[in-house]
Amino acid sequence: MNLLIDTNVAIDVLLRREPYYKGSARIFLLSEKGYVNTYISASAATDIVYILRRELKSGDAAVKLLAKLLQTAHIASVTERNIREALDLGWNDFEDSVQYTAGKSIPADYIISRNPKDFANSQISVVTPEDFIS
Repeated sequence: MNLLIDTNVAIDVLLRREPYYKGSARIFLLSEKGYVNTYISASAATDIVYILRRELKSGDAAVKLLAKLLQTAHIASVTERNIREALDLGWNDFEDSVQYTAGKSIPADYIISRNPKDFANSQISVVTPEDFIS
C-alpha cells in the first residue's frame, strides 16, 4: 500500500509537534516495519527543508532531518506533467494540487494529511494519520 505523506505530517514528526506527533509517527513506524510504503513529493522535500531551517535556525540540522526521513520515505517525482495538471485543477492551494498529482503518479492508495478538507476534490482517499491508523 502506497501512502503520500503531506508536508504537515512529515514536519509534525521531524519537529515532534504536539498534539500531532504520536499519530504521525505511527505512520512512519508502519513504513519502517514494511506494512506500507511512504512517499513525500519532491516538492515537499524542498518545503520541508525550508520550514525546518526556519524553525531550527540551522540549514545543516534541516538537511540531516530530511536525510533521516528519507531512510523511511521514498520520493515521488514532480514532473512538468504534474505541474501542468495541478494548474489545470484550479484548486485554491497550488501546493495541495501538486501533492495530489504526485500522489496519482505513485499511485497512492491514500494521502495522509492533517487537512483532508484541503483535498476535497481528490480522487485519492485523504485521511488524517489517526484515521488511517484506526
